[in-house]
Amino acid sequence: MIHPEDRSLRERIFARDEYRCVYCGLPFPGEQLSLDHVQPRMRGGDNSEGNLVTACHACNTRKGSLPAWAFLAELPDERANFLRYATAVWPRHIRAIREAVKV
Repeated sequence: MIHPEDRSLRERIFARDEYRCVYCGLPFPGEQLSLDHVQPRMRGGDNSEGNLVTACHACNTRKGSLPAWAFLAELPDERANFLRYATAVWPRHIRAIREAVKV
């Protein structure tokens, strides 16, 4: 069950990201989206809006528990989409992605 505060956070992130998966770049209806932690919680990430992005279920499953920079290191199309659409994430995450591939 989703806590009411979590639903509000989900809706804010989805709206901020225009209901678009930041990895594949495609728009989806809300029921086909999930929140993704750029830095996974199991790796020290938190639930702040600067660490959360909108992801479709397929991309979120592919990313799994990897940090975004590890997931995107060998995926130039997905990396370009992330850098284009994930504009509200913490600057340190953007730097880590760029440094992982020397972009």
